[in-house]
Amino acid sequence: MIPMVNLQAQYAEIQDEIVGGFTETLNNCAFILGPNVQAFEKEAAAYLGVKHAIGCASGTDALHLALLAEGIGAGDEVITSAFTFIATAEAIKYVGAKPVFVDIDPGTFNITPENIEKAITAKTKAVMPVHLFGQPADLPAIKAICDKHGLKLIEDCAQSFGATVYNKQTGSFGNAAGFSFFPSKNLGCFGDGGLVTTDSDATAAKIKQYRNHGSDVRYYHDVIGYNSRLDELQAVVLRAKLKRIDQYNSARRHAAHLYSDLMADLPLTTPYEDGIGVHVYHQYTLLSDRRDEVMAALQAQKIGCAVYYPVPLHQQNVFKEECAGLSLPVTESVAARCFSLPICSNLSDDTVKQIVSVIRGVFQA
Repeated sequence: MIPMVNLQAQYAEIQDEIVGGFTETLNNCAFILGPNVQAFEKEAAAYLGVKHAIGCASGTDALHLALLAEGIGAGDEVITSAFTFIATAEAIKYVGAKPVFVDIDPGTFNITPENIEKAITAKTKAVMPVHLFGQPADLPAIKAICDKHGLKLIEDCAQSFGATVYNKQTGSFGNAAGFSFFPSKNLGCFGDGGLVTTDSDATAAKIKQYRNHGSDVRYYHDVIGYNSRLDELQAVVLRAKLKRIDQYNSARRHAAHLYSDLMADLPLTTPYEDGIGVHVYHQYTLLSDRRDEVMAALQAQKIGCAVYYPVPLHQQNVFKEECAGLSLPVTESVAARCFSLPICSNLSDDTVKQIVSVIRGVFQA
């Protein structure tokens, strides 16, 4: 069996450090916003090149808290992608705003500056680009649009930890950004976890307040908040992996480029790198009109594969009514043809070649 992500192999490499950190935490009994959370927040902020990095309970919460702290609410519109995990749009709905879905670039799968510009109305208050699969959106152009129209830029970095645009980290361009530490992410913990980044002192103060029951001082509450704190044990894991994130991302890029080189002559579309940002390959996602055949062949050989995402958000039942009549042809075409192959920091060249040989067999049969 070749899994999509081999977390067991990754854990084996850092087991001693993780167990040691867990043991120290259990002995100290400092479990809530303890020393590892505080240290991780400082280390993550330094790595990402931002003033503030605030841990929270999940990537979904990170986006929710970022929107709240930036004052997005009822009656507002937020331009975003329909080709993403539903958490992107859920966070917008949580604050009472409306997600306005625009079409994506057929190469990067990210929303385009041109489509953003066309969707702006008097109600638009923010743009939330998704750096899908680890490929950064065109942040310089998107930021210029936001600055021109006085809009908030809130980055969905759930899949892009360590990705850069002109040597500047994703998560450092916008007013705020949300990261996810779901176990399969490039930087993943052993459960749920998230992070909000910002250079604004005021935004950071609000997020810290919102994540901790609306409280700055224990038992004194100024707003209705949430229980959304990064767990101390998860921070132990994240601190160990953060030291290795560039190594992990480099290994993913190596595997991705090998995949693409080996399949360059096949009638399918391998991932595109636009030269603007450095892709960190949270997923290695291809396009093929014979997707079902290829996936069936892989599954027959017990090779992991998956479709991210088979139904765009504007066609999901929960959004069907408010998106009635909305056509996003590129999004819909990509969703009908995309599939992803195993990708992780410990995927060997031999394993990549084995996977490609199965795919090649489909097209040469």
